[in-house]
Amino acid sequence: MKYIFKSLFILHFFLISCSCSDKGTSTSEIPTQLTDDELLDLAQKDAFKYFWDYAEFNSKLARERYHTDETYVDANLVTTGGSGFGLMTILVGIERGFVSRGEAVSRLTTALTFLENADRFHGAWPHWMNGTNGDVVPFGTIDNGGDIVETSFLCQGLICIREYFKNGTPEEQALAQKADNLWKGVEWSWYTRGENAMYWHWSPNYGWQMNFKLEGYNECLITYVMGASSPTHPIPSAAYHQAWARNGAIVNPGSSYNIPLILKYNGTTSVGPMFWAHYSYLGLDPRGLTDQYANYWELTKNHAQIMYTYCSTNPVGWIGYSQDCWGLTASYTRNPNGTVGYTDHRPGNDKGIISPTAALSSFPYTPEESMRALRFFYENADWKDKLIGVAGPYDAFSPHYDWVTKRYLAIDQGTIVPMIENYRTGFLWNLFMQAPEVQTGLQNLGFSSTQHGF
Repeated sequence: MKYIFKSLFILHFFLISCSCSDKGTSTSEIPTQLTDDELLDLAQKDAFKYFWDYAEFNSKLARERYHTDETYVDANLVTTGGSGFGLMTILVGIERGFVSRGEAVSRLTTALTFLENADRFHGAWPHWMNGTNGDVVPFGTIDNGGDIVETSFLCQGLICIREYFKNGTPEEQALAQKADNLWKGVEWSWYTRGENAMYWHWSPNYGWQMNFKLEGYNECLITYVMGASSPTHPIPSAAYHQAWARNGAIVNPGSSYNIPLILKYNGTTSVGPMFWAHYSYLGLDPRGLTDQYANYWELTKNHAQIMYTYCSTNPVGWIGYSQDCWGLTASYTRNPNGTVGYTDHRPGNDKGIISPTAALSSFPYTPEESMRALRFFYENADWKDKLIGVAGPYDAFSPHYDWVTKRYLAIDQGTIVPMIENYRTGFLWNLFMQAPEVQTGLQNLGFSSTQHGF
């Protein structure tokens, strides 16, 4: 750990020496603050490590979690959705020079070959897999089959891989073809149960017993987009309008802090946890994206702005919440007895826990506010040495309780690199949105995009 902090110190600061003046006095050495771009580079490079240095050993996909204090925990537990985020993170890593193109192609080929041979249920992967053999690892007793939502997060990454490598070397084109075959093998229509709706889970043992209909608004928008975009097993557009949009009842005329809500967030009168503005939008570009229910750029920007305003206003009175220290999302949490738990932090379920990914993954929506948070995480004298670990900021901390969990979760680390890159260059947004079947699927659902010309 001492080596890590020493490396960060060297990276964060350089010393400037000045020669003596004519009077024989000298200026003491002073640290120089990183520029915004340098700090963004550092944050991306750190979070990239989760999916490169700490990937599951055999599959090269994302471990569900990594505990720096208990590295053996779930060492071979692969997460489907987090792996999709990891695929996109590695593409950014190539662009940023964190890894060579050849190394990445080799790593990604191993990962996609694993997915070819892993358990699938009508084309959908389970929430968790055993990284040593591809077998399903039940997320719960009756959740031991296909997870179409996690699969949609993965397919978002597969499409980006295909688009990135499709015109490359023979090895790269073979990788692109693998990604294309995997994406087209998902039977999205199966997960409608023959209805105008989509359902989250199906099990070969328990059928549809989970009975979780996908209704908006939450993180599942991308699942309907993927289903409508499939050239092999598409869902009917009526499923989107009747189930997800609740026949129009998804629209919300209300506001929070005088900021329009636009859509109804499930289970809350305000906004949901911040990951609802991240998971669907790693590839799906909300800029200029509209349908009959929402302007999605306004929706996502407002979500982040409401969350920032909530934290800076701090209605519960937690120590440490501020304009620099903000962001609530699903993450590890501190239980009342001091142990580590998990919950979806948001207004209405605020435990005094800040999740760094909430602010960092919101860079496209709140660039100034997110930059203040980034500087707090990396430069605040009281917190930087406790909060920054082997793959960037730890998953959750609390100034109020002077508490940090030295642990990472794939789904939280996995949105940081892609969303910062979308803020900086639009890289993944442009890759995903150029896919012809994505454009067709969105148009079939009634979407248009001024940003991408359809």
